[in-house]
Amino acid sequence: MRFLSFTLLVMATAAVAQPVSKIDLEGHRGCRGLMPENTVPAFLKALEIGVNTLEMDVVISKDRQVVVSHEPYFNADFSTLPNGEPVNKKNQKELNLYEMTYTAIERYDVGLQGNANYPEQQKLKAVKPLLRDVIKAAEAYRTQHKLPPVAYNIEIKSEDGEYNRSQPEPGPFCELVYAQIAEQLPPDRVIIQSFDFAILRYWKQKTDAGVFKRMRLSALVEGLRGWEKHVAELGFTPDIYSPHFRLINQTSIAEMHAKNIRVVPWTVNQTEDMNRLVKWGVDGLITDYPNRFIR
Repeated sequence: MRFLSFTLLVMATAAVAQPVSKIDLEGHRGCRGLMPENTVPAFLKALEIGVNTLEMDVVISKDRQVVVSHEPYFNADFSTLPNGEPVNKKNQKELNLYEMTYTAIERYDVGLQGNANYPEQQKLKAVKPLLRDVIKAAEAYRTQHKLPPVAYNIEIKSEDGEYNRSQPEPGPFCELVYAQIAEQLPPDRVIIQSFDFAILRYWKQKTDAGVFKRMRLSALVEGLRGWEKHVAELGFTPDIYSPHFRLINQTSIAEMHAKNIRVVPWTVNQTEDMNRLVKWGVDGLITDYPNRFIR
């Protein structure tokens, strides 16, 4: 009887695990809940956990380097000045990365202070890395540990009100990012996402013209307008629709699948939300805690 019970348990577990294995598990900013966000240690930890995709953000420095960072400045929640003092929240935006060379940027620390919003996050010395260095480190780790190929979901952090203030305009921004990616990764392992639809339109225009190799494009969205209006505003059907997880339901997911749009919501950190979204049929999850999904 014990053997039968055990066998049934194994069969039940296998039945649950099979569809979950098809989910694109994306480590948000590496794995922000566990390691300093958007740093090499965070991406390597995400690979160790077993993500399918490394999700990250990129901005541009004064010397036109592609820097992995969510904000185009040093966030006071976790950044430390070169002299060891914490960044003051009142003047954090004055530390504009677009007006700093990368040599200056790498003198700041973004890991030792920790982030009070993520108490499980390990405190360690870390800098904002270059995109090319993240890819180099991740690929070396993957090869060393005989891991399967992973995808890179690269968010181009762009706002139309910040053109030529904390970032380039969409065209030059896309060109700089594309040049870095094309040197190091096959296009089928890259996703380009952005809240700024001008970025996605420019990227598609270059792809259609044969200038850029084809990479998947993901429409990042927030707000309650609905997926149809967002796609209409974008002007073309994206490969992926990526909304805040509370903005979709089982019906809208099915509707997008009927249009051949994959659905990958952000940022899903609670296991009950992960379970519900998987049952509804999402294609992936972006999470600060990929370890919770694996568990």
